Amino acid sequence: MTAHPRTAAADPGPAVGQPPVPATSARRTVVEALVFAGRRLRHLRRNPARVLGVALNPVLFLVVFGHLLTAAMVVPGAGSYAEYLFAGAAVQVGLACVGSAAGAVATDLRGGLVDRFRSLPVARPAVLLGQVLADTAAACGALAVVAAVGLLVGWRARTGPVEVLAGFGVALLFAFAMAWVGVLIGLAVGDPESVGVLTPVLVVVLPLLSNAFLAPQGLPAWLRPVAEWNPLTAVVSACRVLWGNAPPTAGTPVVTAVGALAVVVACAAALCLRRYQAPATR
Repeated sequence: MTAHPRTAAADPGPAVGQPPVPATSARRTVVEALVFAGRRLRHLRRNPARVLGVALNPVLFLVVFGHLLTAAMVVPGAGSYAEYLFAGAAVQVGLACVGSAAGAVATDLRGGLVDRFRSLPVARPAVLLGQVLADTAAACGALAVVAAVGLLVGWRARTGPVEVLAGFGVALLFAFAMAWVGVLIGLAVGDPESVGVLTPVLVVVLPLLSNAFLAPQGLPAWLRPVAEWNPLTAVVSACRVLWGNAPPTAGTPVVTAVGALAVVVACAAALCLRRYQAPATR
């Protein structure tokens, strides 16, 4: 018997001169990530307290330090403390993304939702990227609230519109990087209660060990090197330079800050993807 002619023609294969379509393309990953980001944003819209929680600590620091205690604060170069403080409050928004992202991932992990996502025919990075994009969008809204409060307590940008937008861009890039760190913590810990204990320490303690609220020159001698080498110091200084709120002796740490954040994003994203894929490879 001879083979039926339809058997050979069942799979025509790719068209002549065209490469085969990859199973997972960058465009497909982005589209799927936006779908997962939309899911997360809908959850945040039903619970706006989580978005307000991202802005709560920065707003409290602006009101307490920038308005009530401003007369007791000394700024390098005899500038306005409200202007000096604002960059630290803006960066606190990004730090709050660590707790938000870690808590959401840990909750999904405990509830078995992450395992369901792993079983879906979607690109693995899309699930993680969607979470990060949603938290960055929430940080954008929180940053708008912090900027409004900053204007009320006396913050003013002293540069042009391009530099001001670039400063907010650095703050959002920091939030994007911290969201990746939060996802990594959530995947590693997997317990919402433990995440709730660990992440507030980062939001409060890490800025106090940098130049976010106080100049390193005013810190004890043993603590000054910690503040100077704190990665948060470079990000805060970059925002101050772009907004024209930096003391005269400040350098131009913008390139350093952006480069460091790019490294953090690359490393955290790679570790997140490895951690996310690990159960599927057992």
